[in-house]
Amino acid sequence: MKLFRRVPKLPAALRPTLEPDERVLAWAHVGESGDAVLVATNRGLWLPDGRRLGWHEIHKAAWSGRELRITPAEVAQERNGYTVLVDAPVAGFLLLEPGELPDQVRTRVTRSVAYTSHHPLPPHGGVRVVGRRVPGTDGLTWSVRYDAKTAVDADPIIEATDQLVESAQEATAPPA
Repeated sequence: MKLFRRVPKLPAALRPTLEPDERVLAWAHVGESGDAVLVATNRGLWLPDGRRLGWHEIHKAAWSGRELRITPAEVAQERNGYTVLVDAPVAGFLLLEPGELPDQVRTRVTRSVAYTSHHPLPPHGGVRVVGRRVPGTDGLTWSVRYDAKTAVDADPIIEATDQLVESAQEATAPPA
């Protein structure tokens, strides 16, 4: 058993353009061809198309043992003090030699969530209030995600959501 395993270095030709304080944590080839990679950094997940999703921009990440499925968040509305998010299309990546990538993704997405709570909203549906850590931002960034069949644009729902977010913000504010 090796006590210290050396992780293969990411080939320079496949390395995304990182910010000055950004560093690679894990990476893996996507598919069988080996000409595309997923790269996890301290700032987010670089996709094969060259986009980076910040950890706070990923709703869900699921690992099947061969495929990493990422559900990004998409902004549906900006409201006073928070955003309304919906699921963007799921992206699946076949990782034949995943290494530490799935664990890093799970850990980083989970670590970005500082506060989460679910609340029923009568007559049907509910809302999840989430406060997330975003690199370069003081405090938490707030968002909500409605359950299916929730009347998201109804005034009573918006008012209740505003109150729930405000309560969560007060509950997590540092002492004065």
